[in-house]
Amino acid sequence: MFTGFSDATVDFLWGIRFNNEKPWFEAHKDIYLNEVYQPLREIGAELYDFISEQRPDYGLVLRVARIYRDARRLHGRGPYKDNLWLSIERPAELWTANTCFWFGIHPEYWSYGMGYWMPKPETMAKLRRRIDADPKTMEDLMRKLNGQEEFILETEQYKRPRSAAPSELVAPWYQAKNFSIGHQEPWTEELYSHDIVERMKQGFAFLLPYYDYFVSLEGEEVP
Repeated sequence: MFTGFSDATVDFLWGIRFNNEKPWFEAHKDIYLNEVYQPLREIGAELYDFISEQRPDYGLVLRVARIYRDARRLHGRGPYKDNLWLSIERPAELWTANTCFWFGIHPEYWSYGMGYWMPKPETMAKLRRRIDADPKTMEDLMRKLNGQEEFILETEQYKRPRSAAPSELVAPWYQAKNFSIGHQEPWTEELYSHDIVERMKQGFAFLLPYYDYFVSLEGEEVP
């Protein structure tokens, strides 16, 4: 059971940012395992159990990021990540092309929500076609999203317009290359106790209808 992160968690994340090299990491590896990775797994297990109980037919899996960067993609950066995350999603060959719930910790802040990091272009085409056929469902979802203060919608936009949206409410989706519906804030006292789990359960419960909407797109034909 997750009982909270600690000051050592934050100190390690700052430390690896400014000392991103093997000798420093090896000297602090026990702190990473006990104060960062293990509590991240614990919080992930609780969130996974909660969401899986809500959607038992989805066959969801939990993925917890490891600190080691892919050696093929360092691009001048150090061998370790200075931020870590977990995701809860349906199995897929490429997790970034799948809708997922996430929770992440950085030295400066934490975040959680639901996103679609690298959807295939045909997936977003399916989305636009569905909204064209039934704008009301997405409009209702957007009204609920606009009526609360925990999450915001963020999208990466296509450079060229795809098509005209049927209403202002759903317009953000028509130029979206990817999206996240998330919350981000500096480290708070909740992270040092079990309170953060209860807060995120409430948040993920709110996001489940949005997740359902995108999961149901998977079975549709490509336009």
